[in-house]
Amino acid sequence: MAKAESRLEFGQGEGELLALSYPKPLPMRLDRWLVSQRPEQSRARIQKFIDAGYVRVNGVTGQAKTPLRLGDCVELWMPPPEPLEYLKPEAMPLDVLFEDAHLIVLNKPAGITVHPAPGNKSGTLVNGLLHHCPDLPGIGGEMRPGIVHRLDKDTTGCIVIAKSQEALVKLQIQIQQRIASREYLGVVHGAPNAAEGTVVGAIGRHPVDRKKYAVVADEQGRYACTHWQLLERFGDYSLLRFKLDTGRTHQIRVHCAHMGHPMVGDATYSRCRKLPVDLAGQALHAVELGLNHPVTGERMVLKAPLPESFENLLKALRPKLHHRVE
Repeated sequence: MAKAESRLEFGQGEGELLALSYPKPLPMRLDRWLVSQRPEQSRARIQKFIDAGYVRVNGVTGQAKTPLRLGDCVELWMPPPEPLEYLKPEAMPLDVLFEDAHLIVLNKPAGITVHPAPGNKSGTLVNGLLHHCPDLPGIGGEMRPGIVHRLDKDTTGCIVIAKSQEALVKLQIQIQQRIASREYLGVVHGAPNAAEGTVVGAIGRHPVDRKKYAVVADEQGRYACTHWQLLERFGDYSLLRFKLDTGRTHQIRVHCAHMGHPMVGDATYSRCRKLPVDLAGQALHAVELGLNHPVTGERMVLKAPLPESFENLLKALRPKLHHRVE
């Protein structure tokens, strides 16, 4: 949305103007009702429209908490998204697992950042997506068009990108309500004592190193829950399968370190140790993504094959006191 100093007046220029009538006998807050009426728009985006003065109630600029009453006329003007002039499309190979008019699922390689950040506005997955899908600039936030969830730079595997605002909102809701499932394979140092378990620990900024995250007190971080299952033991290493209830930054890596079994190849949360093969980063792969198609409702399960470096790591480890957990 345009910055305040260049903000368009209500209904000025291109955009979509909606006129709605409030039909309920009981009052309801303006922001909550608009979110229910425009599910293809995120709550944050509706809030931005209200804050920018693009919502009127009976001809008067509305506030988020304005109470609506039976018969009130609500006008919502949605200006076109601000162009992403600072993000340039870049041709790059994309490993497409599925694509239609509404979404695209990729097998992300290691070494690629998902979306731009200050000082890093090129070479990201978003740059490649803008070249592949020209319509993405109008979807979602300015720095991450179409991105439903993220993977760390050196984490590989399944990632879904929305190709419409409706798909973006519906897929994000599936992530939040755990309708979508995300499963990972990872190799860790050591061997857990149990065959499976759950780590529940709020994640926030590390109290000393602000570039890292850590398990912190509940009031200092955000709730995070990771389920894990032991698949194989290789002496001093183990192969685990993870399922996420939440999707916090570095969640699996932080929880594994908190368990005392840091991720192999993780330079941030594990001590540097000599490995039998070269890795681009942590041995963590988003192997499976389950979701309901945002338009048809069909259940979809996408699987991403392991990258060659991960396969080579398993081959190198398996001869060492190999024990498969049944």
